[in-house]
Amino acid sequence: MPDFLWNLLSFVVALGLLVTVHEFGHFGVARKNGILVKRFSIGFGKTLFSWRDRQGTEFVIAAIPLGGYVRMLDGRVDPVLPQFADLAFDSKTVPQRMAVIAAGPVANFLFAIFALMLMYLIGVPSLRPVVAEVAPDSIAARAYVPNQQIIAVNGEAVQDWQGVQLLLLEQIGRDSVTLTMADDIDSPGAEVQLDLTGWKFDPEHDSVFGSLGIVPVQARPLLEVGLVQPNSPAAAAGLQLDDKLRVLEGVALTDWASMVKVIQNSPGKTLTLLIERAGQPVTLSVTPASQQTADGFHQGFLGVSPKVQPVDPQYIRNLQYGPLEAVWQGVQKTWQLVRLSFSMVGKLIFGDVSVKHLSGPISIAQGAGSSADLGLIAFLSFLALISVNLGVVNLLPLPILDGGHLMYLVVELIRGRPVSEKAQETGFKIGAFVLLMLMGIALLNDISRL
Repeated sequence: MPDFLWNLLSFVVALGLLVTVHEFGHFGVARKNGILVKRFSIGFGKTLFSWRDRQGTEFVIAAIPLGGYVRMLDGRVDPVLPQFADLAFDSKTVPQRMAVIAAGPVANFLFAIFALMLMYLIGVPSLRPVVAEVAPDSIAARAYVPNQQIIAVNGEAVQDWQGVQLLLLEQIGRDSVTLTMADDIDSPGAEVQLDLTGWKFDPEHDSVFGSLGIVPVQARPLLEVGLVQPNSPAAAAGLQLDDKLRVLEGVALTDWASMVKVIQNSPGKTLTLLIERAGQPVTLSVTPASQQTADGFHQGFLGVSPKVQPVDPQYIRNLQYGPLEAVWQGVQKTWQLVRLSFSMVGKLIFGDVSVKHLSGPISIAQGAGSSADLGLIAFLSFLALISVNLGVVNLLPLPILDGGHLMYLVVELIRGRPVSEKAQETGFKIGAFVLLMLMGIALLNDISRL
């Protein structure tokens, strides 16, 4: 199946599932509180399929799978006969209405716990967060980070590199972070403090660890050709499978990354490459092609991939738990994702994170397709992350979102009377403008990354 179709299908499945979970939260709590639900829609626009249940709710699957809604009987917008007045949303108490509104995001958080619980029941292959080396003159080098295992970040225990990454992302905009290092998780640890005042992290060009100068123990690319793309500059130069790369432009190669750097900095320039083939030295002339990056710059491209040295088995672990512990791990990981998501919103507002890193539907579709390619565990992890983000975004205090409705209800609870319709209408316009602006920026970012 073509990548575009696979990404689109994965996106529709993922978003459809998460929107259904979100709207079912509203629907279920509304029904529990005796509110008549007129329509439960997954998607917007033209109705593709619809049916009604015994209580009169119309269930709809619509053509545009970018959201959904639950339409409840509401005396503020519907003519309500006196005998049905107690079935209207606006007839319920403020706490009841708050429960209905909050139920959508809460459902997303509960789904994330469920998805992560399934992951930990099945087993999550991971790498122990052991530092292989530290880049010279880096933040980690200046803090004298040893080649040991990271067992905690700011006192919070970690088991794998993903846990370390999530906690480090929370530190963006802060002055320092403390890592607890040890030979293994059962050994006493020693703390090292990293000064983050000069930390510059751009996720489009570097990893969290690379920006700090930390090199994790991981599968290592060898200076040996594992794949030559057809019709590429590498193929035109005569590179073959199993060739060993020795010298580039008179400089001995020590690792794959140094070779890539020279290639990327030499678009259209003919370079001299000394290789070893079947034990014999062979000199080739290679001319990297030029390709444009998302930033508009041009960099060299050769079209060759390395063989990879697998990770030593001692660093591999399988995070698998029984039912109760898996639930607890799901709760902990979901809380960590919720905390990180709110933290990133704050950093976006205060300028610690650039709006150019916002992602829209295209990036989500690519992420859905890539994670589905990697298997069930990766797809469940992706669903949990997007579900948490969906819940957090809906809790933002924008009047067009659940968080805005909750804000109005809190004001009503304090004042003893609803916010005026004029104030609500103005709020909705402002909220819609802000939301559309953010969606537009995210979509432009997506297009620029294609």
